[in-house]
Amino acid sequence: MLQQIWESRVLTNGGSFHQLLEVELCRFLGVEQISLFNNGTIALITALQALRITGEVITTPFSFVATSHALLWNGIKPVFVDIDPNTLNINPAKIEAAITPKTTAILAVHCYGRPCDVDAIQLIAERYNLKVIYDAAHAFGVQCHCGSVLNHGDLTVLSFHATKVFNTFEGGAIVCRDSSTKKRIDYLKNFGIADEITVVAPGINGKMAEVNAAFGLLQLKSIMQAIEARRSVWVRYISRLAVIKGIECISSDWESGNNFGYFPILITNEYGESRDALFSRLRSQEIFSRRYFYPLISDMPMYRSLESANPSNLECAKLTAERVLCLPIYEGLEIAEHDRICSIIERTIDD
Repeated sequence: MLQQIWESRVLTNGGSFHQLLEVELCRFLGVEQISLFNNGTIALITALQALRITGEVITTPFSFVATSHALLWNGIKPVFVDIDPNTLNINPAKIEAAITPKTTAILAVHCYGRPCDVDAIQLIAERYNLKVIYDAAHAFGVQCHCGSVLNHGDLTVLSFHATKVFNTFEGGAIVCRDSSTKKRIDYLKNFGIADEITVVAPGINGKMAEVNAAFGLLQLKSIMQAIEARRSVWVRYISRLAVIKGIECISSDWESGNNFGYFPILITNEYGESRDALFSRLRSQEIFSRRYFYPLISDMPMYRSLESANPSNLECAKLTAERVLCLPIYEGLEIAEHDRICSIIERTIDD
């Protein structure tokens, strides 16, 4: 593929591999239209531009910082609401109280790939004439009750970062429903250029390069095997850890439609040591778990002065951020290494 790219002399700007990856992703994901980007953050920023979002946007504090950063980069005020204790997604029951005359959209996150309550969110959006954008950075290939979760909302944004189930080293995409919206998105990601002498919008440089697209095509060939390998790791974690007092495997009730991109656990007081103590103990054994997502976005300096960032309004998100730990899960995780991880976590029982 690298030889083909070099011989074509088309390294970016929508070359043949870029075009083919869009076609293949639409087919695999079951979506109508997709626009590739150089990363998911630029895709988020562009999605907000494409829908002309202004004012205030209701969102979750329990996510990667790019979710809210995309709002600030567009001059939009984030308004945080608490999360659901079972799904860890934005809690629809909390959204309506946060709506003001300045609210124009809801930016929800399918956290760890688990679908939001898309029906409830859509009803609220329709009642108040709001746009809905989903940050689906974790949700590649995820299914909900009616098919691909990516078909909900006005726009859905994917990340193809190297840490994701499907990746292009760096990359991302926006999923939309019609060709006219895709055309606007494609203008915006290429400086607003319509042709050699015509610029129709104040766009950005968000194009995916041909090398990244080619890598994505290679990844797509084996993505189902990768997901199945991850599922095996996920099942072994459940069988070993779900019986441990003080360990909550919060995705244990969700297997159908899962892409097994993450294995989050919650460390409660019954465990015998804190989340951070377990994190440090694993790190000392060169096991790299992650405290996704700690601290909360709302606790970060650029957000903590917002009225909606008050911890008293975000009790579930705050408690989750203090207890959550995502354990290693990837297709190359060998059984012996997986056993070692579980044994270290189990060790506190005997101490």
